[in-house]
Amino acid sequence: MPLHVEQFRYGRDNLGYLVFGRSEAMAVDGGAWHEILEFADTRGLRLLYVTHTHGHHDHIEGSDRLLETSRARLLGFQELQEGSVIVLDGKPVRVYRTPGHSVDSVCFHAGRYLLSGDTLFTGTIGNCFSGNLRAFYESIRRLMALPGDTVIFPGHDYMEPAVAFARFLEPANRDLDAYLDRYEPDCVRSLLRDERKVNPYLRFNDPAIIAILKERGLPVDSEWERWQSLMAIEE
Repeated sequence: MPLHVEQFRYGRDNLGYLVFGRSEAMAVDGGAWHEILEFADTRGLRLLYVTHTHGHHDHIEGSDRLLETSRARLLGFQELQEGSVIVLDGKPVRVYRTPGHSVDSVCFHAGRYLLSGDTLFTGTIGNCFSGNLRAFYESIRRLMALPGDTVIFPGHDYMEPAVAFARFLEPANRDLDAYLDRYEPDCVRSLLRDERKVNPYLRFNDPAIIAILKERGLPVDSEWERWQSLMAIEE
């Protein structure tokens, strides 16, 4: 039986998750702690682990309640080493360290599903609060290399403003309408292959984006320059 992912909305736009198999589960960014526990109880799941995509307050809230109410173990950043594997019902959840948004950002890869936190959203990426733009660039390049059918489960629902910015930047992109039509507020997700068509921050090698950067007089000679140029654009 493959691993599954259930999404839980909390706060204004935060998205938390339960990754689970036949009987074992892991909570990621558990702000919706009550709903997570209720879902696990209904499904007969044993919560083994509680963890986070990064340590910002809105992603760690609820963890104390999850730990108090279950026998789960907290997996902190020090345990989430690059390439480490968390096992649920014999199935692997792989850990990718993806610094950039924050120094401690990680993504969780379970089968086709990628819990991308605030590194990669639907239609956009996170702010570079760490200040390390190069690290963020390398993290995005790493995620871009995953298979096109990878399902992106982000840490926030920023779909509508993300598409608005993409349309501002590239109004002739015909893929944007179909992309937005597939948006489901009750389960915010996208395929990586679709992100490559509409997400400007994954398209720094696309001729259409390069032409836009040139028109704005921004550096485009190298991939790294194109990335920096994209990150400097404001609507």
